[in-house]
Amino acid sequence: MSLLVDIAHRQGSFGIEARFESAGRLTALFGPSGSGKTTLINMIAGLVRPRTGRIVVDGRVLVDSEAGIFVPRHKRRIGMVFQDARLFPHMSVASNLRYGRWFTPAAERYADMKAVVELLGIGQLLDRRPAKLSGGEKQRVAIGRALLASPKLLLMDEPLASLDEARKAEIMPYIERLRDETKIPIVYVSHSIAEVARLASDVVMLAQGKVAAFGPTTEIMRRLDLLPAEERGEGGAVLDMKVLRHDENFGMSVLGSAAGEIRVPRLAIAPGAPVRIRIRARDVMVATERPTGLSALNILPGEIVAIGRGEGPTAEISIDCSGSVVLARITEQSRQALKLDVGGKVFAVVKTVSFDQANTGTGLPVQADI
Repeated sequence: MSLLVDIAHRQGSFGIEARFESAGRLTALFGPSGSGKTTLINMIAGLVRPRTGRIVVDGRVLVDSEAGIFVPRHKRRIGMVFQDARLFPHMSVASNLRYGRWFTPAAERYADMKAVVELLGIGQLLDRRPAKLSGGEKQRVAIGRALLASPKLLLMDEPLASLDEARKAEIMPYIERLRDETKIPIVYVSHSIAEVARLASDVVMLAQGKVAAFGPTTEIMRRLDLLPAEERGEGGAVLDMKVLRHDENFGMSVLGSAAGEIRVPRLAIAPGAPVRIRIRARDVMVATERPTGLSALNILPGEIVAIGRGEGPTAEISIDCSGSVVLARITEQSRQALKLDVGGKVFAVVKTVSFDQANTGTGLPVQADI
């Protein structure tokens, strides 16, 4: 799937100009409040008509101002999931799910009710009314309703924003399954770096109505200068790894990639399963010799490929660990004391306890055919 957006629009005093082309499974629109994320997703959905430009989904032109093309929203075959679930309170979960099918001609329906229910783990909820559901359960039902419309594209507008941390942790694996086990491309709006780093294949970084950067998640998350001030402490490297083995004695899982081995708190998935981890720059120490007598268990050898000045007294050290770049934020005083420079051989050191649920993504190891 490819998504091309090349538009210019103005609403009152706010203007937006955005151009990007993504072929990722989940493209995140990321930025602070007021950056234009919701306006942009509404244009893709057909809720807002841009003044000029084009929007093309998988070769199908939805908007082309020069050619006079504007496909109405009800003909775009796009599913939407909002911050609030917007379920019908007088209907059961099963009836809410079936409602999504009514807008798609029978000949164009591909989503199977049983498969969607299994994918989202909502089989035990079918007879309940929305008032009897938790926030996370409501969002899973809302996602199911959107899937049963057999969409060609799924838009998710900050679907976790109204949930507490426990409910977010509950629903994130289901979004990972949706990304990995269905063929439906997703555009995902968020201002949370933890969500974007864990879920996205590509990131569109928005700032004041313009695209500040676009690219693979692994590259964008290292650009601390692009992140909102309140989120810069969460930035760093994103590594795709796999489970090598479990250490039951100490309740840990050992992950592996070309960068080396990483030990994290025990994951409830089988060896061989893929895992995405986020290593925050603030959690990385730098050593010029392999450390000994240290409590931190994760030690990755590498070479310094870039050094930048951070905020205040800090320096940002980019370390290439066999092709995967790990970012460390240390003080400029430490950099000078260690005589760190580009080309230097170093070790990136990370505590195991720094890997919490928010920066370890695993999905759920169950297959579904939507």
